[in-house]
Amino acid sequence: MNFLYPGFLFALLAIAIPIVIHLFNFRKFKKVYFSNVQFLKEVQEQNSSREKLKHLLILFSRILAIVFLVLAFARPFIPSAKNKQQGSPNLVSIYIDNSYSMESLNKEGNLLDEAKRKAKEIANIYGMTDQFKLVTNDFEGRHQRAVNREEFISLLDDIKISAASRSLQQIINRMETDLDANKNELNYLLSDFQKSFVGSRAMQTNPAVDYSFIRLNSNSLPNIAVDSIWSLSPVHLPNQAEQLVVQLHNYGNEDAADLPIKLNINGQQKAIGNVKIPAGKSLKDTLSFSGLKGGWQKGRLSIKDFPLTFDDELNFTFKVAQDLKVLSINGNPAEKAIKSVFATDAYFKLTEMSESNIRYADFPQYSLIVLNGLKEPSSGLAQQLKLYLQNGGSVVIFPDLEVNAATYTSFLTGLSLPAVQQLNVGPPIASTIDLKNSVFKDVFEQVPQQMDLPVVNRYFSYAERNTGSKEQILKLPLNKFLFARYDLGEGKAYLAASALDAKDGNLARHPVFVPLMFKIAFASSREQPFYYTVGKSTVLENAKINLTGNQSLKLISDHFEVIPEIRQTPGKTLLYVADQIKKAGFYELRKADSVLSVVAFNDDRLESDMHYASEEELKALFVKQDIAFYNAKKDTLSMNMGLKNNSSELWKLCLILAVVFLAIEILLIRFFNTKKNIQTT
Repeated sequence: MNFLYPGFLFALLAIAIPIVIHLFNFRKFKKVYFSNVQFLKEVQEQNSSREKLKHLLILFSRILAIVFLVLAFARPFIPSAKNKQQGSPNLVSIYIDNSYSMESLNKEGNLLDEAKRKAKEIANIYGMTDQFKLVTNDFEGRHQRAVNREEFISLLDDIKISAASRSLQQIINRMETDLDANKNELNYLLSDFQKSFVGSRAMQTNPAVDYSFIRLNSNSLPNIAVDSIWSLSPVHLPNQAEQLVVQLHNYGNEDAADLPIKLNINGQQKAIGNVKIPAGKSLKDTLSFSGLKGGWQKGRLSIKDFPLTFDDELNFTFKVAQDLKVLSINGNPAEKAIKSVFATDAYFKLTEMSESNIRYADFPQYSLIVLNGLKEPSSGLAQQLKLYLQNGGSVVIFPDLEVNAATYTSFLTGLSLPAVQQLNVGPPIASTIDLKNSVFKDVFEQVPQQMDLPVVNRYFSYAERNTGSKEQILKLPLNKFLFARYDLGEGKAYLAASALDAKDGNLARHPVFVPLMFKIAFASSREQPFYYTVGKSTVLENAKINLTGNQSLKLISDHFEVIPEIRQTPGKTLLYVADQIKKAGFYELRKADSVLSVVAFNDDRLESDMHYASEEELKALFVKQDIAFYNAKKDTLSMNMGLKNNSSELWKLCLILAVVFLAIEILLIRFFNTKKNIQTT
């Protein structure tokens, strides 16, 4: 029917123009053709007929003008072709964005409050038999069922700002669940439509569902967010220097100068600073402090930035361990190389076992196990070490070159390590150091041009099978290695090609040996993430926790408690919290009354970017479906009628036609003059 509008106007003009032309030529017509007196009576009769025609035309124009004026106020429309079931009840789903960005203010007040008012207006234009569904970022179960108008308005009043953050595609997927084929599906989304919420990928939608988007207009606000934080220290030691790198982001269009930042650990201020962040840029800064005691540390980095404050703080946790336990299993009790290394620092608690008296049950309590010159490595030891590696442990193997190569081959292949190919004996050869390897990070302040390198004169060469998980640390010529790392399961195995005996080389006496073993020990310490994100982090990782049948774990915060679902995996315990964590802060993981760990949660920084998608950008994402887009500033009644019917409104056309027929009436009165004096010839 959209194609009939221009034709209808042209038809009116085609009728009106000849009438006007005829009226203008009427005087000339009378003068030329009615000059004789004998035709006077006939002319008078014709004048009477034309007078009647004039009144009829005026009456007809006036009636049409009034009719179209009444229709304009009645707001007629042409129903959309998408309305598949005329007369069927409607199922109306309305999404209310209740993310942090909806705390912004405009002339109407809080955006969330405005969204609630608009949602009520939309609900009120529907009939009593129509049903409603409410969708928010919280994805609450009670919002999944269809309700009547009164219940829907009651649910609207309960909506509050939430830390949960969703994408537009997630909202659409949620709204399209449980579609009812017997009802007209109508979906409305009320949001400020941040670019981070909308995204850039094309939307996957059901073509049978009508979508209408109502933008809530907020004032443009500058914002600075604390994005992230991480540690430069490989391990956290008591009373040692700590370095934390913080990243801040300026989402505004103006530079931020002298922004104060403050770091608190366990409620005590540890570092402060002032930074300058260019507009639209990120900035990294390093904060140094010391003096930490053993145990779990609760950290909070904060800035002062108004008016948006939800991303001005970042919580994090880490543990300062009192010690690190190392186990050394020795084939030769007289060999003291490993003991000499770890005895230099009280942080390391070294336990030594002889090859003939290994306590396998104690393996899980050690972060690092060193095998030093075993004479008869057994298959039973290989099985226990393989389980230890799968659970995230670290193992260092220094072979005994006097032992038959086949003995070590059987042991190493049991650990999924390469088999011994042969024993190489000859003049001393120097190895090279991979200085880019993470093991040597921060070891050398300056690399000398003539570096003293470890040398060996006896070593095993190995038959490599799978080098995908291999990383060479100390290299030998001909693509051989002196010391290499292999990733096995959740753990790491370090394999040496030579022994620590002085007759085989100088590795144990070389200056690089102590930092090498220290960095391996530090890397074996398993740490949990600094923090998690509310609404996104649904699975928490923790070191292996042993529970009996009646024991359970709890996450406890201020007046809040969560019992997570527990799943045991190699090397760690996974805690499934789903969407139960809804508030940023610190949560203690407890088994009975003992605190096993402390985890930190933060609000999602997705809401920090206060830039919004335009109507064109939004519509471009719906390549297979037309959507209706409305601005909340638009006339409410017009918007609501368009939303309800998803249709083409005709009130403007009716108003134009009313004006046209009023104009025709005026022209008829002004120019259609039937009275004229006629002279006879």
